[in-house]
Amino acid sequence: MSGHSKWSKVKHQKATTDVLKGAAFTKATRAITIAVKEGGGVTDPNTNFHLRLAVEKARAVNMPKENIQRAMEKAKGTDAQELHQVAYEAYGPFGIAFYIEAATDNMNRTVSFIKQTLEHQGGSMAGPGAVTYLFDCRGVILVPKETCSYDTIFGYVLEFGAEDVQEQEDVFEVYTAPESLYRIKTKLEEKNVTIDSSSVVMQAKAGIIVPSEKQEIIDTLVERLEQSEDIQRVFTNT
Repeated sequence: MSGHSKWSKVKHQKATTDVLKGAAFTKATRAITIAVKEGGGVTDPNTNFHLRLAVEKARAVNMPKENIQRAMEKAKGTDAQELHQVAYEAYGPFGIAFYIEAATDNMNRTVSFIKQTLEHQGGSMAGPGAVTYLFDCRGVILVPKETCSYDTIFGYVLEFGAEDVQEQEDVFEVYTAPESLYRIKTKLEEKNVTIDSSSVVMQAKAGIIVPSEKQEIIDTLVERLEQSEDIQRVFTNT
């Protein structure tokens, strides 16, 4: 076991102030808007899996049900916010690779924010493809350990064609191909497996282990980037 799941941290950061909560709700609304648009205007999470993931994220930050419903309805309208879904690549402190996902209505503003935030911590923007090759796009499903044994979840991984299962301190991480995430999640639910969360992530092919004091600097930079309403998620190769 290697400790806490890093994906638990990504999925379950709770907003502790009104400002952070407002930013979290804005991020969730933008994710819903993009999911509805990319899903051809479909606002049923049962038939639009990307929307289902976006709704799960919204619930994870305690976004009220009526706000979620309003965001879905507005997203399919002609007056929906025009958003760009963009990935930026960068190098942070100590040469660590950063893969930054954004959903923005003003790309110039977003780029300026990322650039200034990185440079303040000794990082810099990088060109397309500079760090992407260091990551794999994978689906990940988190299963609380107290609800399922390793042998059981490993059996399901083999049966359903998932790629891997890794045991962490509190959860099992079930890895899938991105296009198989919905199918395998549904199969696990049919087996009454409790699922904490599911998402598509950028996982480092070979994670770099850095001293704790350096990791704290990296984590602080990630947090500063994610404080922006424009930034959806930040992945690093640590």
